[in-house]
Amino acid sequence: MLTKRKPATAQRRRLSDIAAPREAAMDRRSFLQASGLAAGGLAGLGALSGRFVKPAEAAPLNHQAPKELRKNICTHCSVGCTVVAEVQNGVWVQQEPGWDSPISQGTHCAKGASVRELTKGARRVKYPLKLVDGEWQRVTWEQAIDEIGDHLLTIRNEQGPDSVFWLGSAKFSNESAYLMRKFAAFWGTNNIDHQARICHSTTVAGVANTWGYGAMTNSYNDIQNAQALLIIGANPAEAHPVAMQHMLRAKEHNRAPWIVIDPRFTRTAAHATQFVRIRPGTDIPVVWGILWHIFDNGWQDDDYIAQRVYGMDEVREEIARWTPEEVERVSGVPGAQLLEVARAISQNRPSTLVWCMGTTQKSTGTANVRAFSILQLALGNIGVAGGGANIYRGHCNVQGATDMGLDVTSLPSYYGLDEGAWRHFARVWDVDYEVLVNRFGLEGMTFNERKALMEAKGIPTTRWFDGANASRETLDQPNPIRGMFVMGHGGNTVTRMPEMLEGLSNLDLMVVVDAHPTTFAALPERPRNFYILPACTQFEQDGSRSCSNRSVQWGQKVVEPIFESKNDREILYLLAQKLGFADDLCKHILVEDNVPLTEDILREINRGCISTGYTGQSPERLKLHMRYQHTFDRITMRANEGPLEGEYYGLPWPCWGYPEWQHPGSPILYDTSKHVMEGGGTFRARFGVERDGETLLAEGSYSLGSEIEDGYPEFTMAVLRTLGWDSELTPEELRVIERIGGDNVDSVSWAADLSFGIMRVALSHGCVPYGNAKARAVAWNLPDPVPIHREPVYTPRPDLAADYPAIPDRRDFRLPLLNYSVQQAAIEAGIARDFPFVYTSGRLVEYEGGGEETRSNPWLAELQQTMFCEINVQDAERLGIANGEDVWLSGPEGGRSRMPAMVTERVAPGVVFLPFHFSGHWNGEDLRELYPAGADPIVLGAPANAITTYGYDPMTLMQETKATLCRVEKA
Repeated sequence: MLTKRKPATAQRRRLSDIAAPREAAMDRRSFLQASGLAAGGLAGLGALSGRFVKPAEAAPLNHQAPKELRKNICTHCSVGCTVVAEVQNGVWVQQEPGWDSPISQGTHCAKGASVRELTKGARRVKYPLKLVDGEWQRVTWEQAIDEIGDHLLTIRNEQGPDSVFWLGSAKFSNESAYLMRKFAAFWGTNNIDHQARICHSTTVAGVANTWGYGAMTNSYNDIQNAQALLIIGANPAEAHPVAMQHMLRAKEHNRAPWIVIDPRFTRTAAHATQFVRIRPGTDIPVVWGILWHIFDNGWQDDDYIAQRVYGMDEVREEIARWTPEEVERVSGVPGAQLLEVARAISQNRPSTLVWCMGTTQKSTGTANVRAFSILQLALGNIGVAGGGANIYRGHCNVQGATDMGLDVTSLPSYYGLDEGAWRHFARVWDVDYEVLVNRFGLEGMTFNERKALMEAKGIPTTRWFDGANASRETLDQPNPIRGMFVMGHGGNTVTRMPEMLEGLSNLDLMVVVDAHPTTFAALPERPRNFYILPACTQFEQDGSRSCSNRSVQWGQKVVEPIFESKNDREILYLLAQKLGFADDLCKHILVEDNVPLTEDILREINRGCISTGYTGQSPERLKLHMRYQHTFDRITMRANEGPLEGEYYGLPWPCWGYPEWQHPGSPILYDTSKHVMEGGGTFRARFGVERDGETLLAEGSYSLGSEIEDGYPEFTMAVLRTLGWDSELTPEELRVIERIGGDNVDSVSWAADLSFGIMRVALSHGCVPYGNAKARAVAWNLPDPVPIHREPVYTPRPDLAADYPAIPDRRDFRLPLLNYSVQQAAIEAGIARDFPFVYTSGRLVEYEGGGEETRSNPWLAELQQTMFCEINVQDAERLGIANGEDVWLSGPEGGRSRMPAMVTERVAPGVVFLPFHFSGHWNGEDLRELYPAGADPIVLGAPANAITTYGYDPMTLMQETKATLCRVEKA
């Protein structure tokens, strides 16, 4: 429990002084109390840039004034909790959780309970700012847009459009994310990304290459149907607290075993019936070790595998190498313990598997995800209630922003970047394909050279600074990055921050668009042309956002934007006007007072995002779902009464067809027990129909009511003709298909058919438009078709690197990838000897992401007042470190940070843990004075990524933050 505070009695001390040394090990709650929380909290800290925290006297509510209740969605993690705001005279006066929400069910975590503070603006950016001679100066919006536009056009004309990096946000609404991806297309680059690159890009690649879609298969609520829970690399008790209620109900109501696999004993592990401590970076050996016992005991689902899985025999050959002895040698986990895990999840089915960034942020991230997916396929746990791959995503709309194409590899709805994808969106946007091609590249380039850039993956956010630091000769684009436009993304989120600072110094332009100044504003290296534009919060604008479980929820504007902040769509439109393509950007989108209409953008999404089934979630339907939340079942998420009876909450995609078709949404992906028009489905047929003489289509498995009682390919016009179903197309549908297909009408697929006719005919026969295939245990298009263990790039076990080396060097994403070379150089230099601690990082319940927003919130800042490093008791005693004493952490690539130590048994000997939400300190120095006056976060600290190192997943360039090396020394 928190200690009750006494007003005005705390001593006034600097943040760097609040950690009192203690001799015994303590948990984080004790650490907070020793750090001043029990002595009065932030009200007693008088050294916050010379400004005292003064008590506020709130006027009593006028209960006679008219009140209005408005619903929006919490802007923090991806659970999707409803926030109910009580508004009087345009002021948000009271808040309560959404009692009717089937997801949050009247609950909030600490972050959600404090979101009203965001609209009060005490620490927000209030007006546009420009850095002049090291000082922030106020400018007008007109001046800012004009100057920024001139800088952008200069870079474009001299270096090319690829020399500007556009960084979007997982806090965007779906509509803002879509508009920004469209904006980048008209600017002429694929150098556009967002937070998913550093949280679940490996998940998207891993699961999409296994069974079709890169998304969570079931829902938080459905976990209540699980008979066993396996959680690996996730800590929902702190990262997704409201989701825990569903997990705990499964444990309590079903007596479900609860297994947590993690290198750290987390708050989630405290609920476990079994905790498995692993060495960071050994996820695949542990999963293969579990499967070794499953196959050894015949616990797999042979019928499911035969009907719905391709390549499991080849995987079994790899698993046979992972005997209990080898698993223990590599991971440290005894075989007997994994036998009990295998028994628990095999004999208590359906069992669910939950993972998060503890497993995705690795140089083997995609392979890890594929191994988890294969485990669930072996047990027959995909496509069933209570099973699934339940992927807990980070920010409130990281799923939706990814779906909308804020990604260097894709256009919206995962269409990719090939010519067919661009032609599809040219039709959706009603522009000539050739016009889009000519937006790419430099003057003097041929059409084919421009087209090649248009179809090339961009440089991802994990390596934007490598794109800025590189020479022209080492890049697969005309010139290095010279400008950066950042909307809603922190600067402390990428690894190798010393190199990131070098990248900043090489930029000609930096623009930060945010409600808070972010880490970029307060670093020792800053570009010569630097602007901050005040963006409003999601509570000050409307729009839809997609939870991890694919439900789409409409957020209603609660209050008007404060100060001079503008919403994301207006900022993009104003800039597009300056750059000359606003008319094309919003050709079929109503613009009022320079603000593109949210509903019109969503309707354009509904027209074009066919491949994921974002077609049925119209603004009108989503608003009704928020209005009638009380009619939805708390477990099935299906409405039991009222005007939405039979629909699933938030119309989780795929929601097929026009809104008028009233498809209910798909609560569980790949569920063959339901008719496709009731939310059923199959595995996607994305990879052909046959390989090496074996069928890739399902055998004897099909969704309920399907007229094709076997596997079938994705639907095209040719498939319709073969089946004789083409005669069921209407004349208008056929006209649209013929216009799209031209001389090759048979090639038109359901996902490119803007008439929805091919989709409609397939659905009418009970068939899924994307086909009915087997999931792939072997993904032959990936670097490791069968997932194999590879030691972290900076491995603490050089003896194992010979057997399990990093992936060979290669080129991708316009850059060289040097995992193997860096690993070998580290081994030769004896890095593991000189940097003997394994470093891992994670979340705190009080903060989110880069932390600027939450560390600027006084209620949350009071709960967690300092950065810290967890270190094991044995290591602390050996180094002479007491609780609360400062330590220096150093990384093998030169980064260095100072922070208090928390001595604890949570981490194993030889492992340290850092929370990643802090910034504002660098090399032990406080950089508070670099922030704009009045917009500095209340709590500052050393960024965890100051000491992280090289290492990237080969499929996505996900960074390796959970398994690198460092040194710890007493300060």
